[in-house]
Amino acid sequence: MTAYVIRRLLLMLPTLLGIMAVTFLVIQFVPGGPVEQMIAMIEQRGSGSGGEVSGGGASASGGLYRGGKGLDAEQVEALRRLYGFDRPAHERFVLMIGNYLRFDFGESYYYHRSVTSLVIDKLPVSISLGVWTFLITYLVSIPLGIRKAVRHGDRFDAATSVIILAGYSIPGFVLGVLLIVLFGGGSFWDLFPIRGLVSDNWDDLSWPARIMDYLWHMVLPITASVVGSFAVMTMLTKNSFLEEIAKQYVLTARAKGLTERAVLYRHVFRNAIIPLVTGFPGSFVSAFFSGSLLIETIFTLDGLGLLGYESVINRDYPVVLATLYFYTLLGLLTKLITDLTYVVADPRITFESAR
Repeated sequence: MTAYVIRRLLLMLPTLLGIMAVTFLVIQFVPGGPVEQMIAMIEQRGSGSGGEVSGGGASASGGLYRGGKGLDAEQVEALRRLYGFDRPAHERFVLMIGNYLRFDFGESYYYHRSVTSLVIDKLPVSISLGVWTFLITYLVSIPLGIRKAVRHGDRFDAATSVIILAGYSIPGFVLGVLLIVLFGGGSFWDLFPIRGLVSDNWDDLSWPARIMDYLWHMVLPITASVVGSFAVMTMLTKNSFLEEIAKQYVLTARAKGLTERAVLYRHVFRNAIIPLVTGFPGSFVSAFFSGSLLIETIFTLDGLGLLGYESVINRDYPVVLATLYFYTLLGLLTKLITDLTYVVADPRITFESAR
């Protein structure tokens, strides 16, 4: 297993470099980069100073704007040096990777802040959405899937299948809008807040009141996020248990006189839960960074989903590349942990053949 882990770790570096290189190359051909956007902003501010003399425009744009002439070549070159675009692309890529290996992600072009601090500020929203969605999905779907497997084909199985598939067919953002209309003061009841993680007076509340306020704000966005997640996990659990229940060792256990509960939880459970357990690391880690742009926008939650969208629109390359680097690295590590989890869940699995 040690040799397998070492090989996987060594393969991560070229994989990571390949993904970053392709993304970096694509960015070079995207029109409207940060230099062009800054030029447009300066010219817009200069021309927006009114029909006064050009000196007013120069003053409004820090002395760079020259009326109808725009910016001269020297000023454009100064902007290129400011953003580092005066160097060849391959030099910029090598410098970027060197900084990323030290986890130095630079400063945002748009927010003029450290990328690391910017991401940390957005994490509470994405963690709240992701972790609650993850916990509720697993805590509901696994028991429900087991129950459906035990009662396969009866009314309970059919009714719950209709309900979870109906929830799966409704997009999360559509359900979010419906929840706002019904319970967020839209047209019916004003029961839940629809803006932010906490109330404006959160700092003045006691700790029990703070917890309740936070949970109250989470009800609608979490409901909109989690409903569509039940179907896949529930049906995966059900099918996994049905497959194990039909195997010979279950018949043998029943023939020995074991109760159905003992057969289910002492023998079937450990084998049937393997597909779910092995996917646990990936689901758990991705929960922290699976911000939904539409859910965050509908409920006015400023998380990583909205940050990623705005970064692409504003050509904020440090944020785009840094988050991609971090997500890719995290995804590769999670995939390795998932493979190793197979051994923990089922000791019969070994990596001897990988030598």
